[in-house]
Amino acid sequence: MNSSCKSMLVAELMSIPANKLGAGVDIPVVVVKDDELLSVHFARAMADEIEKNNKSDKKTNFILPVGPKGQYKYFVDIVISESLDLSNSSFFFMDEYLEDDDSYIPKEHPLSFRGFVERTVIAPLTGSAGFNRSNIHFPNPKDVDAYGKLIKDSGGIDISFAGVGINGHLAFNEPPEDFEKIIDDEFSNLSTRVLTLSRETRTINSVTAANGAIGYIPKRAVTVGMSEILSANKIRLYMNRVWQKYGVRRVLYGEISASFPASLTKNHKDLAIVITEEVSLPPAPEIK
Repeated sequence: MNSSCKSMLVAELMSIPANKLGAGVDIPVVVVKDDELLSVHFARAMADEIEKNNKSDKKTNFILPVGPKGQYKYFVDIVISESLDLSNSSFFFMDEYLEDDDSYIPKEHPLSFRGFVERTVIAPLTGSAGFNRSNIHFPNPKDVDAYGKLIKDSGGIDISFAGVGINGHLAFNEPPEDFEKIIDDEFSNLSTRVLTLSRETRTINSVTAANGAIGYIPKRAVTVGMSEILSANKIRLYMNRVWQKYGVRRVLYGEISASFPASLTKNHKDLAIVITEEVSLPPAPEIK
C-alpha cells in the first residue's frame, strides 16, 4: 500500500472534489448512490467471501461493526434466498457499550450491539443455513485477552469490515488524548481492551443514536484492538454518515497517524473504501 502521500492541511482536504477521491493513491474507492445501496454492497461482500471460501472448503472469519448496521438485513435475505451455508463461518463483532462497572449493558438496552445482533442476525438465521449462534462472538470485558486468542485459534480474519468514527476510531479504538506522545506502532499493536469513550465519540453518537442526549450514551466500552483489525487479510471501510465527508479525505490523503486511527489502514496490503454519494461530496462549512 502506498503510504507516501503528502499530508494536507484540513482546508486542503476539505476542498477535494468527489471526482478526485482515490486519485493518486493505491486505494480503491467505490461510490454508491445512497445508504441502502451501501448496505447491499456490504452484505454482498460478506456473502461473496463466504461463498468463495465454502467452495474451497475453507473457514470464513469476519470482524464486523454495528455501525453501519443496515447490511445485516440484506445479508440475512441473501443467506436464506441463496441457501448460503454458514456452518463454517464465524462473526467477530467489534465492540459493546459497558456499564460504569465495566459489565455489558443489558441486551435490552436500545443501544446494545449484542441485542441488535440477537434480533437482526441470530433470531432470523437460527435453524437455517447451517447457522450456529456459537459462531457469533463479542469481546468479553472480563477477559479481554481471550478475544485475540480466539481469533488466532480460529485461523485469523479474512476481512475486517469497519465504519469510521468522527475522530477516526475503528471499533472503539479512540485516538490518544496526547497526540504529541503517540507512537503509531504501539497504537497499531493495541489488543482488545476496555476503555473510556472520548467526548467526541459520545457527542456524535448522541446525535446519531439518541437525538442529542449525550448523558444517555455510556461512558465505557470494550473494543477489539487495532492489532486484530489490522491483522486481517483484507480491510473494507464503509462510510454512510454526512459527517464522514472529511473522514474519507483524511484517510485517503492525510498523514498516517494514530491521531486519526483509520489512517493506519493505509499501511495495509489490501484496503478498499465504499462510500455514499453524499459522503463523496466535499464538506462545505456554513453557519447553521
